[in-house]
Amino acid sequence: MSAPRKFLLVGLTGGIATGKSTVSCMLRGLGAEIIDADLLAREVVEPGQPAWHEIVAEFGRDVVNPDGTLDRKKLGAIVFANPERRNRLEAITHPAIRAGVQARLHELAARGFAGIVFYDAAILIEALGHKDVERMVVVITDEATQAARLRGRDGTDDAEGRRRIASQMPLAEKAKLADYVIDNSGDREATAEQVRRVFAALMGELTARLAS
Repeated sequence: MSAPRKFLLVGLTGGIATGKSTVSCMLRGLGAEIIDADLLAREVVEPGQPAWHEIVAEFGRDVVNPDGTLDRKKLGAIVFANPERRNRLEAITHPAIRAGVQARLHELAARGFAGIVFYDAAILIEALGHKDVERMVVVITDEATQAARLRGRDGTDDAEGRRRIASQMPLAEKAKLADYVIDNSGDREATAEQVRRVFAALMGELTARLAS
């Protein structure tokens, strides 16, 4: 029989270059456990893994580096330009990622972790993963800041940046599904204050649940 959960499972999402990773680091610093979907996504496509074989069969050896790892930039260029190809890639990787998430949740329950667990995933809502979490936090920023961060982070030109932003679900739509919204358009301290407030509210919810 599996151990009962003493934690609150919260989805953490946003859009490309909204600063979700910054928020995730702040939450970890407050004592939260973070399950990073991007990290899991890298693990499930390591050479030799079942998902790696499926991706190579689907997209060809052109997306493989000389050392056997996937050329994420080349694969990304293919799927960003073609929604059907992106859907196919997600159909390969998402089941493996979900299995990794479940394994981590079982491990946390088994050791009796009592706190907040964040499932940090960029396309949590698009992949319908938000239906599996108990609360939802969405990180937003204004479009100009988002484009500037993307340019600074990836070196993309404005047209490519706009295309990448447009390929994702609009932030305003994600925010409608949120229990808590963190606006990361301002300075770091303004964001940190919002993070502390949201974390305290979630801990309050968990404490009330455990006491009932």
